[in-house]
This record gives sequence, structure tokens and C-alpha cells, in this order.
Amino acid sequence: MVCVVGVRFKLAGKVYYFDPGELPVAQGDRVIVETVRGVEYGEVVVGPKMVPEDEVVQPLKKVIRIGNDRDAQIAEANKRKEKDAFAIALQKIEAHNLDMYLVDVEYTFDGSKIIFYFTAEGRVDFRELVRDLASVFRTRIEMRQIGVRDEAKLLGGIGPCGRVLCCTSFLGEFAPVSIRMAKDQNLSLNPSKISGLCGRLMCCLRFEQETYEAAKKDPTLAPAYVPPPLPDPEPEEMPEVEWLTEPAAPVPAEAVQPGAGDRARIAGAREDERPSRRERGRNRGEGTQEGNAVAQDETAEAGSAGGERKSRRRARRRSKRQQPRVDDSRQERSQAGGNREEQGRAEAGRGDHGRRDGSQAGEQSRRRGHGAREGGEPHGEAASAERPARSAHRRRRRRRPAAAVGGAAGGTASDGGAPAAGEAGG
Repeated sequence: MVCVVGVRFKLAGKVYYFDPGELPVAQGDRVIVETVRGVEYGEVVVGPKMVPEDEVVQPLKKVIRIGNDRDAQIAEANKRKEKDAFAIALQKIEAHNLDMYLVDVEYTFDGSKIIFYFTAEGRVDFRELVRDLASVFRTRIEMRQIGVRDEAKLLGGIGPCGRVLCCTSFLGEFAPVSIRMAKDQNLSLNPSKISGLCGRLMCCLRFEQETYEAAKKDPTLAPAYVPPPLPDPEPEEMPEVEWLTEPAAPVPAEAVQPGAGDRARIAGAREDERPSRRERGRNRGEGTQEGNAVAQDETAEAGSAGGERKSRRRARRRSKRQQPRVDDSRQERSQAGGNREEQGRAEAGRGDHGRRDGSQAGEQSRRRGHGAREGGEPHGEAASAERPARSAHRRRRRRRPAAAVGGAAGGTASDGGAPAAGEAGG
């Protein structure tokens, strides 16, 4: 085990271990340490602790001394020099027409070296630029090309979540992030949703990956895990009861029948509770009056309902009597007969041949007319009985002229014709 302290040189930078030696170093102190880049001024973020030798990068550097106010002033002066060096470097880059983007400038604590951080799409030949910068600053110049993630870390910004970038605020080292992590976490694979300001996958995808990997092995550890409902408890079994199967003992008759004293007391109580004759009559009269009133009300209601039904029946009968009865089939037959008579008169003088044809046509028309009369009167004898007797006399009187004409001249077969004379007479 080795006693070490953790020192950080930049905000959210990497933590390096150093040997405190005999110095009383505590967390939050400013110290001067020796690094591969030279003497540096940093802050202790991890107090003295014992760590295994495997976790320490050999050789382990020692803390030179604890910082003081003069060291803080030198660090502030170096910050001001960095801004001036940044402006001069931009002018030199533009003068040499180099395809590179300057990100940051850093001075070492002792001023022995100046480091320029830049980004570029490919390799850049900056040898002439280094010569010009060395002639201006009279010190060692180091040009360091960085990636887009390191650029975001140095510049800082606000992430999609609305907070300061993790790499700028607390993230010391970049952990590898893959698209598999987004799939495991059921996130949208839209690049604009899972990418940060640097254009790469967001570093925060790594933070919850361990939880989702554990949830795959044990689903109960998933954040949205809902335990299954508990099964309904089984009903408790009722204890078996042994019912008595032996018949009950009979009760003696002496215990059921009351004694003489009990019978006298019951008779006396009945006599006291019995109402007098006057009260019975009054109660009977009141009950009769109430019953009669109820019966009268019921009778009145039934009579009103029956009267309404009778009035409705009378109205229906009256409306039926007022409607005139029209026998459509009778009117049609009378019109057809009149037409046949006129046609028979018009064809009366066409000769014997016309009469024979007319007699045949008349026979056919008579049969059709007889069938029409039978089909038009569905009620048969009942309907004919209701007609007045004079209607038959009128029909015979109408047919006499047509029969006489038909007997003399006949009818035509094309128009249905009129009945022949012999047929009409029959």
C-alpha cells in the first residue's frame, strides 16, 4: 500500500496521484508538483489515502511544496498571458492560411512551455507556424491536436438536458459509449436525440448502463418493474361439526298444558282486553264508512274508464256511418256495359257474317263479364242479399235494348262485342 494524494490542474480535469511525503497536505490545498511537462500548480481534490501499488503509475512523483499567495499571483498572471497568446496565434494561423481551428492556450507554471490546442479535419503542416510563435514568445511551443469531445470539454456549454456539460463540470475521463447502450435503454435511435454538443453519443448513456445490464439478468431490478399481483388467499376450511343424530326426548303433556291458576289468569286478561259492546259498534261503523268510501271511489274510477271506452266506440261507429259506401266494381261493370251497348249499335248493320262473329264474341264477352262479376264480389251471396231488389231490375232494363240490337245485328269480336240476342234472352 502507498500513501498518495489526488491533484487536479483544471476544472473537471483528470486526477493524478502524487506522493505527499512528510508534508501536511489536506483536501483543498494548493500545491506545487513536478510533472512530465514541468512544474505545475494544482489543487488537492483527494486527501491522503492508502492505495494498492497496482493503481499507481510508476515512478510516483512527489509534492514539492504547498502553494502560497505568490504562487496564486503567478497562476493569475499566466491566465492573462494565455489570452494574449491566443490572439497572437490566431493572427499567425490566418497569415499562414492553415486549415485549423484554435481552441485553447495553456501556460505552464514556470513559463517554460506554451501549449496550443486546436482541431482539424486532417493532418496540418504547422512547422512554419511554430517557428513564428517561438520567435514571438521566446519559449518552447507545443501544438496539440484534439478531438471534438476534448473541444467540448475545454469550451463548455449547456447540454440538451438544460444543465452544464458533464465533461466540463465533473467528468474527468471519457468512457466509451456505443449505440448498443441506447438500444438497451429503449431510447429513440434518432441521432439528434442521443447526440451531445460534440456530435457524438452523449456520455450520460454510460451512467445507467450498469442498471439496465443488471435488469436483464434480474427483471426485478428494472426501474419500471411492477411486481405481479399477489394470489388470492385460499379460503379457510370450516371445521367439521358433529351433529346429533339421536332424536330429542318427548316433552310430557303436563308441561305443555297450563294449570288451573294459569287458565284463570289468562281468562281474566282476555276479559280485560276485550272491548265493550259500544266500542265494538263504533269501531264497526267507522270501518264500514271507510270501506264504503273506498268502494265508491273505486266504482267511480271504473265507471269513468268504462264511459270513456264506450264514448270512443260510439265515435268510431258514427264515423263509419257517415262515410259513403262506393262499389267500385259495380261502377266499372256499368261503364263496361254502356261501352258494349254503343259498340253493338255501331256494328249492327254489317251482315250475317258479322252477326255470327258477333254472337261468338258476345258469348265470350258474356263469360268474361260473368267471371269479372264473380271475382269482383268476394262476399258472394251475402253481398248480393244486401243489395236492394230493384238493382237487378235496373240491370235487366239496361240490357234489353242492347240485347234487341245484338239479336238483330250482332257484335264484333275485336272489341269484345255485346252479348247476342239469344244469349241475352236466356
